[in-house]
Amino acid sequence: MQATNLWHQLNLHRAQITLLLWLLPAVLHAQSFRWARKNNPDYDEKRKLTYGFLIGLHTTTYQLKYSDLFVTPALDTVHSVVPLWKPGFSLGFLVNYRAHEFLDIRLMPTVGFYENELQYRFTNGQSQRELVETTMVEFPVLVKYKSMRRGNIRMYMVGGVKPGIEASGKKEIENVINSLEISGFNLSLEAGIGFDLYFPLFKLSPEIRFSRGLYDILDNTENNFGKPLKNVNTNTVHFYFIFQ
Repeated sequence: MQATNLWHQLNLHRAQITLLLWLLPAVLHAQSFRWARKNNPDYDEKRKLTYGFLIGLHTTTYQLKYSDLFVTPALDTVHSVVPLWKPGFSLGFLVNYRAHEFLDIRLMPTVGFYENELQYRFTNGQSQRELVETTMVEFPVLVKYKSMRRGNIRMYMVGGVKPGIEASGKKEIENVINSLEISGFNLSLEAGIGFDLYFPLFKLSPEIRFSRGLYDILDNTENNFGKPLKNVNTNTVHFYFIFQ
């Protein structure tokens, strides 16, 4: 009986030792994260005004509404108008003002290169695509709400407005009848989330941001491409790499 109890106790201790060996790496990892050396520990506190630059990728599409003329015999050959998602990229600068421990105000002048495309489908089974290429100079004004910093990472939310002015347009057309005319001004509402990653020499912030156009950018409803439409707005998903 005593031998049996002794063998049982040895098995119990062996199981406890095995469990500790399994948990030890996790405990050490947690302790190393907790006591990890902070890169630029006073980066957000020692300066009110900071600067940076950004590189962005995006995908964009038009959101549209049909005009009342679309259901009349005048346009009975047009089956539908379908907006397509198109990729693009942006380059810009950042001016960041620390208004509070957890609140920043930022201005991000940006040049965005956009392609928007509509597919016009007809009742005879054929279709025609209209591509609009624009270069926009944009001035997002955003409010950034930050969480507490944990080691070398901090999460944040951002939101604001983005006015934009067209710098140039690429429309391969011969006359205005064969072109979708778009206004040179746009105003968007923006919201997104991101992470501040602190490195020894800089701070990197990957950020995803959603942009919804508030302004009707359809400029001409009298030509062939504008007649089926009542208004056109933009929807864009941005992914930025922000360096400070």
